[in-house]
Amino acid sequence: MTESAKGALVVNEKDKAIQSLLNLEPNLKTIADLDVHYIDNIDSSNMKPEHWDKMASVIAEKYDSYDGFVITHGTDTMSYTSSALSYALGNLGKPVVLTGSQIPGNKIETDARRNFVNAVRVATLDLSGVFLVFDEEIILGSRASKVSESKLDAFETVNWDLAGEIRIDIRLSPDSKKRHSGKLNLQTGFETNVVALYLYPGMPKQVIENILDNGIKGLVLSAYGSGNLSYEYLGALKKAKDKKIAVVVDTQCLQGATLMHVYDVGKSALDAGAIQGYDMSFESVVTKLMWALKRAPYEGIEKIMHTNYTGEINTEGVIY
Repeated sequence: MTESAKGALVVNEKDKAIQSLLNLEPNLKTIADLDVHYIDNIDSSNMKPEHWDKMASVIAEKYDSYDGFVITHGTDTMSYTSSALSYALGNLGKPVVLTGSQIPGNKIETDARRNFVNAVRVATLDLSGVFLVFDEEIILGSRASKVSESKLDAFETVNWDLAGEIRIDIRLSPDSKKRHSGKLNLQTGFETNVVALYLYPGMPKQVIENILDNGIKGLVLSAYGSGNLSYEYLGALKKAKDKKIAVVVDTQCLQGATLMHVYDVGKSALDAGAIQGYDMSFESVVTKLMWALKRAPYEGIEKIMHTNYTGEINTEGVIY
């Protein structure tokens, strides 16, 4: 990005953006042979599922030609993209690394150079999967969440250990998956008729009920604590079930899981047809539901949501 005459940050022109990226660190050629493939240059707030599909398709097309892939991305929606790509790139046997910066690359104090260099370093390792590299952390793509709008360590891993750390050297988790030569299973396609609601005390039940009449295919409800929500909404949940609209409940707590059988308010929601999100991040719940709705009818959504594809979910319970 660059600063406009009005002082606001705007995206650079294509050629300037690419040159700016390559100028961040000329010595990168000592780490890897780099090629640049242009996909788009937008503020990440304008990201849409078709961009996820395009990224995944380009990686699939170029898969046999490269040892790893780095995607530069705006921070605002990077964790949604890293989650979405985790599902779209099935049986991934190489590293796909997303990174960006909090400070534009043309600023002397930018964090772009460090993050970009480290992302390229990680992409050369004996590693497979989608990852988000930022500041000192290597985060599994489907466990990443942006937690600060200004800190340079803007992202955290949700309910899971780091995949690795950037220290003097790069230290990977012993659980990290190694490269493999299996065939990539490209599975693009995300349903956009999905709504997410953040519950609050006193939210009218009509808000949920009215949304169900607007042609949506899926609904994410961010509930309290271990996935609890008011009895007031049971009628809406039953209505969703009758209309075959998948409803997934996650927790508003950044750390922790839905354990909806613990309290009667949660168990009643399960009995009314809700699907619990367990320990998935909000970004993973939303993108996984969008992805699942393109792969199965209503009756098969719960199975997909509760299948662990990339390390995004633990239905057996986790110690936090």
